[in-house]
Parts: sequence; structure tokens; C-alpha cells
Amino acid sequence: MKYSIIVAVFNRPDEMRELLQSLTRQTYRDFEVIVVEDGSTLSSKAECDHVAGELQLAYYAKANSGPGPSRNYGCRRAAGDYFIFLDSDCMVPPHYLAVIDEAVSSNALDAFGGPDRDHESFTPIQRAISHSMTSFLTTGGIRGKALRVGGAFHPRSFNMGISRDVFNATEGFSSMRFGEDVDLSLRIIAGGFRTGLIPEAWVYHKRRSTLTSFFKQVHQSGRARIDLTLRHAGSLKLTHFFPAAFTSYLLFSLVTSFTHPVGYTTLLPLVAYLLLVGLEGALRTQSARCGALSVITTIVQHVAYGAGFARGIVERIILGRPEVRRASETFYS
Repeated sequence: MKYSIIVAVFNRPDEMRELLQSLTRQTYRDFEVIVVEDGSTLSSKAECDHVAGELQLAYYAKANSGPGPSRNYGCRRAAGDYFIFLDSDCMVPPHYLAVIDEAVSSNALDAFGGPDRDHESFTPIQRAISHSMTSFLTTGGIRGKALRVGGAFHPRSFNMGISRDVFNATEGFSSMRFGEDVDLSLRIIAGGFRTGLIPEAWVYHKRRSTLTSFFKQVHQSGRARIDLTLRHAGSLKLTHFFPAAFTSYLLFSLVTSFTHPVGYTTLLPLVAYLLLVGLEGALRTQSARCGALSVITTIVQHVAYGAGFARGIVERIILGRPEVRRASETFYS
């Protein structure tokens, strides 16, 4: 068995059905699927049983611990030479594994990943969130039009693969509650392993379906960036400050607009930037509605990350609080 696809799932049977159906259509067939039910109250077992005749699939149910430890749990029970991690809210095109196998074999990759796209079946808000997270006008997403191999690429766990040797050397995902995939990527690179971006190995990634859940997710990513900085010296980049700078300038502009006769002019750069985001979103999705929504989701993205980033600085650096680890009860609460 060359590839083991490992999916940690929590209360998402409908999305698991879509992911498993997309896996049955793979043109490359030397793979198994490991589904780890992470303390769910809504089981995905029926969805797994439904495709049991079409996929080599193993289903495990365990107590809740969060996605990182659940992925490790799956790795320890997998037969493959490579472990591929997919989020349960993803779907893959038929060529997905074939493209990965060609790139891994040709470039001797130890770890790899691919980008994400929106699907025509996604809701307008999901498509707008996807655009905000992948646009070159924002700091989100994986970008690149050609296969990129080198130590700078950090695979993300929604679409990520590692060799068994990498798992044995790193022991997989850490105890971090948030940012555990970036932490693993940084440890992989520090270990001298060969990583690569495979642009054609993309997935359809639903991400969040409401602005509230999107805000919470991105806020924790900003907060986790400080944890990652303290764990991995030199990993903090200038781009990580952009959402906090955007948020600060947005607040400054709004206050100035109400307190100074010509203060509204400070909003003009922000308006121009957001118009570009909306125009790109409309052209990319072929939908004026999605373009307009992408303006809102981009503001939410920057403010959520920027606030989380600032919160992390206060909590971890100024107040000296310990890193947030896995919850003792339900991870997802």
C-alpha cells in the first residue's frame, strides 16, 4: 500500500459522504482510507459502510482529542508508505492521487501539499470565504503556478502528505490546540526533509459556512502565530503583521472620519483596496454577489487574524501565559 488517506472527522457525516464519494472516483487506486471519528455525536459510520465495497477503508471511533492527535491515531494504524491528510469538509478531483504520485516519485518528496479551490456547489458565502483565503491580494492561501520544491513551503493539514519516515522522525502532530499543522511543517523543514507544493493536487475546500465561525477560526490562527513564533525562532514574517496593521488602520480611519472634517480621506486607501478585492472576487467566481461578499469576508479575515495576533502578543509575551494545549474535555467546544 503506497498511500493512506487519513481523515479526522467531528460531527460531519454529510460532508464525509461527499469526500468519500470523490475518493471512489480516483484514477489512481493504490491507496486506503482511514477515517477517525473524533468523539462525534453524529457518526459517519453509515457513510463509511456505504462505500466499503468501493474503497479499502477502515473506520475507528475514539474519544475526543482534536484533529492533530486523531490524525496521529490514524497514522499508527495505517499501512501506507505515505500519509495524506484531508479535512472532512474537502472533496478531491479524480486526478488528485495520480498527480501526487507523479510529483512524489519524480521529486523524491518527503512532505507535500496542494492548494484549495471553491466548487460550484458551494454557497455564495463559502465561495467568498474561499476567495478571501486564497487571493493574492490577501495573506491567505497557497499560491503558485508551478511545482515548487524547497524548504520554504509549509504544507497545511487540509491537504497535506508526509512519508512514514517523516512521521517516525517527528512523531506527527504536536499537542498544540491551534496551528498544529504549521508546527509540524516547520519541524519537517528543520529536520532536513524535502517538501514541495503540487499545484495540480488541489482540493475543493468548504471551510466555514458562516461569518461567525469563519471569524473564530481565523482569530485562533492569528493567536496561534505567536505560539509558533515562540516555538520556532525566525518563523515570524513581515506578512504576518499585515492583518494587524489593516485592523489598526481601519480603526484609525473610522475614528478620524468622525472626529476630523476631512478625516474621511483616510478611508480612501482602504476603499480602493477592498474594491480591488471585490472586483477580483467577482471575476474569479463569475458572480457579482460573491465579489461583494468577498469584501465582507476579507474584512472579517483581516480583523479576526489581526485581533488574534494582538491577543497572542498580550497573552503569551506581555503576560507570559502558557501555550493553550488540547482541551481536557471537548476540543471543538
